[in-house]
Amino acid sequence: MEHIPATRKRWARIKRNRYIYLMMSAGVIYFFLFKFLPIWGLLLSFQDYTPFKGFLGSNWVGLKHFSNLFHSEQFYVMARNTFFISIFNLVFYFPVPIILALLLNEVRHEVFKKINQSIVYLPHFLSWVIIVSFTFFVFSSDAGIINKWIVASGGQPVLFLSNPKFFWILLTLQNIWKDAGWGTIIFLAAIAGVDPSRYEAAVIDGASRWRQIYHITLPAIRPTIIILLILRFGNMADVGFEQVLLMMNPLVNSVADVFDTYSYMQGIVGGKISVGVAVGMFKGVVGLILVVTSNFIVKKLGYEGIY
Repeated sequence: MEHIPATRKRWARIKRNRYIYLMMSAGVIYFFLFKFLPIWGLLLSFQDYTPFKGFLGSNWVGLKHFSNLFHSEQFYVMARNTFFISIFNLVFYFPVPIILALLLNEVRHEVFKKINQSIVYLPHFLSWVIIVSFTFFVFSSDAGIINKWIVASGGQPVLFLSNPKFFWILLTLQNIWKDAGWGTIIFLAAIAGVDPSRYEAAVIDGASRWRQIYHITLPAIRPTIIILLILRFGNMADVGFEQVLLMMNPLVNSVADVFDTYSYMQGIVGGKISVGVAVGMFKGVVGLILVVTSNFIVKKLGYEGIY
């Protein structure tokens, strides 16, 4: 029997699966250009980088920018705001796509179900500029629909947009309205993979729809929920720069200033590019620690993590 070299086998396999590799190439090129290649830019956080001197001509300063960040008076404020905005999203936003997916799965009329899915998906495709404009239209003190109703009822206008007490709540409501419907896609896909015979057996045993959801559907999508929860922990330092920046005003800066806005103000507006990169690197390290820690805890509890 003729021995075929490993190289020929490898090229034969590539040729046989060439269309699959061709479809993969777009994603590979994207991640290489926009995710892997820019990693070298993290070195700027250890320099006093100026575009005029360039990367090779800028002075190396070690951990100076990180030290300044940690000793800054704004660090505690940014850490607190970022943490609480993330907690609000975790507690109030994260369960909504799961509940919505369970409700959509119970709709038996296919046309009605597809119409509702299209409606809840639609806000995801709107830009944050439009979302924030809607928020001003509803909650502003002079032209807002809610305040007009309050005044018409004999009350005094409520300063929703300029009162720090409402800022985190408004951000969470915006996230729910914009992305809750889109978030149901993954959960609906997981629910679609459940064996229908399990529901048939449950019906024969006399289980109600609520018991079927609790004992069949939820356990089936639990691995998906856990994975998305771990990834959510990894993004806790990232609260949505564009949304926060558009919602900010001088009266709520004390609860709106986060790492993303600080990075923008220092790096882009102030021209301190190395400071902005240092903040981004700090966020990345925090996200990595949170992912590893949450994955470790999940495995200790007996569930399957992401690795």
